[in-house]
Amino acid sequence: MMSNNSLNPLYFRFTLFADFGPLRYLFFSLCLLLYMTIVSANVVIILTVCLEKSLHQPMYIFISCLSFNSLYGSAGFFPRFLMDILSDTHLISRPLCFIQIYVINNYLSCEMTFLGIMAYDRFVAICQPLHYHSKMTVKMVTQLVIFSVLYPVCVVGFMLYLTVRLPLCGNNLNRLFCSNLPLVQLSCVDTTLNNIAGQFLLVTTILTPLFFVLYTYLRILLVCRRSSSDFRGKAFQTCLPHIITFTTYSLSVFCELLLTRFEADKRNPIITVVLSLEYLMVPPINNPLVYGLSLPQIKGVIVRFFKKIPAKKNLKLKMHI
Repeated sequence: MMSNNSLNPLYFRFTLFADFGPLRYLFFSLCLLLYMTIVSANVVIILTVCLEKSLHQPMYIFISCLSFNSLYGSAGFFPRFLMDILSDTHLISRPLCFIQIYVINNYLSCEMTFLGIMAYDRFVAICQPLHYHSKMTVKMVTQLVIFSVLYPVCVVGFMLYLTVRLPLCGNNLNRLFCSNLPLVQLSCVDTTLNNIAGQFLLVTTILTPLFFVLYTYLRILLVCRRSSSDFRGKAFQTCLPHIITFTTYSLSVFCELLLTRFEADKRNPIITVVLSLEYLMVPPINNPLVYGLSLPQIKGVIVRFFKKIPAKKNLKLKMHI
């Protein structure tokens, strides 16, 4: 008969970490640099949208929400991951593991719902321009943002509740971080309810926004076909950053879903590592770079801001002299 501790392990062990010796410090430095870049780039986007009144529009508010979500998801992954790179024992306590599962899954779901409402915003702006200001009011934008946050919070919370109550017959996770499905697979009992909840989460927070975005862009494409070349150029310019972000994130999520559907221990560990880290590392740095460089409104404000800094320093220096 199993003891209570074996059914409810106090910690979990990440088995994908390898001993790279002195190279671990190189990997740590590169990952730390990436994390600092993610934080800096997303903070710049958020501050730019908040401080510049001309950017207080639905599209830019949704962009800042994406940046907030990137900071949230990165905070749930990078600090722990950086510690594990330097550590010899890759153990995580049971409570911290469940917190990490919640944060990462919440980040994943919110990212897709935000991309969905951004697609709706572009759809109204291009296909129904005369009704844009009457539809995308402050109240509507607030409701869309609240829904995009609260729905994943509730659904992911319920999924995690079902996972927490499972008795587990092991504590080895063939991952670099805590993930829900590998943990559910350690269960000693039937997990049909957990699988149903996981499929429901997948359909409502990933697949539904995915198909909605594809539908809106199909409608936008049909409108652009009947419009002038000047109109098509402007529509393409406003939609391009969202298309890049959406495509990048969809491919990243597809890699993660592909990883969870097959047994990770039967694949090349390097492939498993790449697939599992892609959606946690690529989109958070991709989003601010794409929007910061592609949208002239945001790019212009950022350039003006950084130009003012040396000007102010020179002014202070002259006054001092």
